[in-house]
Amino acid sequence: MRLIGIETATRHLSVALWQDGEVIERSEDLANGGSERLLPWVHELLAEGQLDLAQIDGIAFGAGPGSFTGLRLACGVAQGLAWGLDLPVLPVSTLEALALASAKCEVWACLDARMNEVYSAAYRVEGGIPQEVMAPACLPPAVAAAPTFLDGWGVGDGFATHGELLRSRKPDLTGTLAGAFPTAAAVLRLARIAFDAGRAVSAAQAQPIYVRDKVALTTAERLARGGLR
Repeated sequence: MRLIGIETATRHLSVALWQDGEVIERSEDLANGGSERLLPWVHELLAEGQLDLAQIDGIAFGAGPGSFTGLRLACGVAQGLAWGLDLPVLPVSTLEALALASAKCEVWACLDARMNEVYSAAYRVEGGIPQEVMAPACLPPAVAAAPTFLDGWGVGDGFATHGELLRSRKPDLTGTLAGAFPTAAAVLRLARIAFDAGRAVSAAQAQPIYVRDKVALTTAERLARGGLR
């Protein structure tokens, strides 16, 4: 099986190639932009794997939640690559990819959602498969629900931005990995499972997972949530 994966939901952009269980990846931290990196990375990885795009079996992308711009970018590139060759597309949860990339067994995954909120979910990772313990939600960190498991890890840049508030919700965390991000390699590991289970969709059906529909707050709403970040 040969799959291409794209992950741009955070400032950590990455593209990866899965070829019969082997993964190669390109990545870079970019606070703004980065769309010009993706297709050159795809072509570099195909060349390194000695493949043509026509030999790819499917395109996976980190579908969210995450940056609205980043999610639309990943979805658009995945659709564009898949459309001409009629390839299946595999949308993958960004928070599941974050949990898998952390290499921890019990994970409270939190990404900074801006507007004084976090995207939050919890997973137990068993046999390389994240099992959902707490469904994804977008909430202010002071009221975000905390998972009930013991010895868990807080993972993601939500802990870099709102660490004190989040840890107050679950003071018994074993530790935090605030610098962890979802990766295209983790997206591909999940996509391979989804592909085998027949969960691929057509390019036209591929959609981001926003979790939060509102992209901006009024000044009064931002103040009510704790500031004007």
